[in-house]
Amino acid sequence: MTACAIEPAAEHEDGDTPRAGCTITADGSYAARLALDGDCWFPERWTLDGPEPYAVPLPAHQPEEPGTEVQPMSDGRVLIRRPTDGRHIFSLLYPTGPGTGELLLGAVQCPDEGTRLRMLPPAPGGDRAYALAVGPRSSAVWLVAGGAFGPEHLAQVPGRCSGGVWLDRGGRMLALDRRIGGRTKTVVVDLERGGEVSPLLQIAADSDDRLLLADPDSGLLLIRSDAPSPGRDRLGWGVLGSTLPVRFPECLRLPDCAVTPIAIQPGQVLTPESCGVALRLDGPVGSWIGVWRPAERQVCHLPAPEGWLAGAGWWTRDGVLQLPYATAEVRCGVARVETMAVPRMEGVAVPRGEAAVHRGEAVAVPRAQAVMASRVEAVPASRVEAVAVPGPAAAETRAATAPAPEPESTASRPPETDPPHPVATRPVPLQQAPLGGLVTK
Repeated sequence: MTACAIEPAAEHEDGDTPRAGCTITADGSYAARLALDGDCWFPERWTLDGPEPYAVPLPAHQPEEPGTEVQPMSDGRVLIRRPTDGRHIFSLLYPTGPGTGELLLGAVQCPDEGTRLRMLPPAPGGDRAYALAVGPRSSAVWLVAGGAFGPEHLAQVPGRCSGGVWLDRGGRMLALDRRIGGRTKTVVVDLERGGEVSPLLQIAADSDDRLLLADPDSGLLLIRSDAPSPGRDRLGWGVLGSTLPVRFPECLRLPDCAVTPIAIQPGQVLTPESCGVALRLDGPVGSWIGVWRPAERQVCHLPAPEGWLAGAGWWTRDGVLQLPYATAEVRCGVARVETMAVPRMEGVAVPRGEAAVHRGEAVAVPRAQAVMASRVEAVPASRVEAVAVPGPAAAETRAATAPAPEPESTASRPPETDPPHPVATRPVPLQQAPLGGLVTK
């Protein structure tokens, strides 16, 4: 599975999106969150790989302080980071009958007041956990769980880094969005080669390019960049190891809405255009779910389940989107969205009460919003930077072919006038040649 937990309502320093209501392991077996009991916060582990999800509280001897983070491990333990007096203390929590056991792992010292430390997304395999310490001029990657002798410094990356996306199933290649020289570009840190840094994403010299999600099976990348419209971020997609250009679908540009990808359907080997992508949509009326595939030029809009832990979700290989939620009546629940049953016709609204979202108990599904269709927007030639693929990397890159764009219907739109100046139809290319052979094996 591919999962990501992000919350677009506000942003941390350096453009990081803050964590969602829960964090899910890469294989979807466990989740962890900070739950509220009155005015007190305590860690809680969710088991997701059984017949029914269930929660186990892991309270310590006192409530958790602001700034605490939790992350599930593949063995069912929960990693917790507690900041205190310039240090970040890491421990593993586990249930011990009626109480909570705690194994102290060690601490990471951050004496500089300008240094911020946070957990990176769960690594593939789930037996290791990593953190990113962002300083004034450089960023450090730490192994904080799964090492032999407590927290271990792995890499030092020049510049202030944000984000964090795993590109392979082995937990070796970590993509970070690095801001240096006034621009943000995605680089890759090879954790098995002493933290060697290589460029991954550089659409144009003067654009800010960030990697949001990646699926190791298909190579599908979800990208946010202002390359097609300077000063305004757009959501686009590309394929790792491919020479095909990045596309910025117009259907992902919704007026007055923030569109954030949260999960990619796994298992679609060599067919990235068929991967389901779950989106969090935030607008004036609240938050809801979107489902989109690169091969389609439309977004299916679905209601979010009541109590959804916004920004959290994961896919099964057969295309079922799973969304964790918690209410006063249901402490630990998972809503399942069978996306193949969702209507995909242009201009057709999902009827009220249609069974698009399923839970363990019978629930009424509110009205979903209309399906939207649109087109892929081209990027002017002035924003294009050609990138040559080196011979050794080109020989090992992934052979993936995207479908040709279908002719657009103009029946529902007024005729378009000719532009005053010629416009190139070639979208912005993706620069991934330096790592095309390393991360796609």
